Amino acid sequence: MTTLIILLQAAASGAALAKIGAAIGSAIVVLGASFGIGKIGSSALESMARQPEAAGDIRSSMVVAAALIEGVSFFAIIICALAILL
Repeated sequence: MTTLIILLQAAASGAALAKIGAAIGSAIVVLGASFGIGKIGSSALESMARQPEAAGDIRSSMVVAAALIEGVSFFAIIICALAILL
């Protein structure tokens, strides 16, 4: 029980630092997701230019990959926002 109290006191004293960390974390998530989606788009366009007949398959794979990256980044941003609010 005393360990829990110590942990809660440490969390309360470092609340401002936790909020700064959460804000930096969400910024890193946004930068990483935008870089990843840009890389996917760039590679897909290059692949379509090299093989125009496979453009439909490449486009659908690109959209699925971009959606997965976007979903993970939204989840991470929500977690960082909750850390800021709490």
